[in-house]
Amino acid sequence: MEEMDTPSELNEVVLPQTVVGPLTRAAIFLVLCIRPAEAGENATARLRAFCADLSGLIRAVEFRDVEAGLTCVAGFGSDAWDKLFGAPRPAELHPFQEIRSGARHAVSTPGDILFHIRAKRMDLCFELATQIMASIGDVVSVADEVHGFRYFDDRDVIGFVDGTENPRGDAAREAAIVGGEDPAFAGGSYVIVQKYLHDLNAWNALPIEMQERIIGRRKLSDVELSDADKPSYAHNALTNIEENGRQLQILRDNMPFGRPGHGEFGTYFIGYSRTPRITEIMLHNMFVGRPPGNYDRLLDFSRAVTGSLFFVPSATFLDTVTAVPLAAAENAQAPSLESPSPAPLPTPVAANDTSLRIGSLKGENDE
Repeated sequence: MEEMDTPSELNEVVLPQTVVGPLTRAAIFLVLCIRPAEAGENATARLRAFCADLSGLIRAVEFRDVEAGLTCVAGFGSDAWDKLFGAPRPAELHPFQEIRSGARHAVSTPGDILFHIRAKRMDLCFELATQIMASIGDVVSVADEVHGFRYFDDRDVIGFVDGTENPRGDAAREAAIVGGEDPAFAGGSYVIVQKYLHDLNAWNALPIEMQERIIGRRKLSDVELSDADKPSYAHNALTNIEENGRQLQILRDNMPFGRPGHGEFGTYFIGYSRTPRITEIMLHNMFVGRPPGNYDRLLDFSRAVTGSLFFVPSATFLDTVTAVPLAAAENAQAPSLESPSPAPLPTPVAANDTSLRIGSLKGENDE
């Protein structure tokens, strides 16, 4: 994977969205679909104008408590990108590919726009989500909405610390932010989201030692099992991806969620990467196995009920989107047999951040 350029090599600054950000206590994951009946020029103009205004909306809500660290990341699915922005497209943007293997199923579900809203206070997340829906709610429908919370000791509801091996600092930016490999979309990121529901009764019935073998860590101390003690189907073994002797990483910001009165307990997996290929390999290892059949035993107790892939353009890209509908903009070009290619955006200067410490869900074999 190509290294990102250093600031001294850049002529311009391209600011990423706040993909790399501090750990927060609360989050809202909002996945929207553009209403088919509204997918005309007016809806396109509304959504494009909203993109350009989003940073101002975030600042307006953030200012109510600047110390609460409110951030919002907006991502767009493959079909939505064509409707809203057209060509050129991010090099690796495509619909989420479902995975089936035995009883395990990584589903692919609809999603045009993702908003990942984070803060130390849920009320700020709630307010921003409310303002977003007030702005565009008549041209979109809600495919999924999850309110996440930080659990005891940064643990998942299954009782294990989530995200111990998340990259931090410069390594997080290297893992998550597109660089010179796709210059027109430098500063962007790919993000895959999945909502997992857990069978906690069955999970809690397991002996602690078996839970630790499935996860690959000690439950109380969070210390990783030794190679001698860790089975090949352990969650953290199957999600460890190496290429040419180098570990390939993604940046996770998973959150527990649930409704105890409904018996619903889950984890919202969200993984950012400069290429979706790494996350897709992890998911293949989890659901199919490495080798096939050696799947992640966590999937005997957890099932994915959503799955979507989005591209997160840079903040600079969003700020410069105009309200002119795509088709109108194309028709307004000076007549010519060929339209000039857009000038590529430069590779981004690394933005300041604090590291995340989060985790993922991944998969072993029963064939």
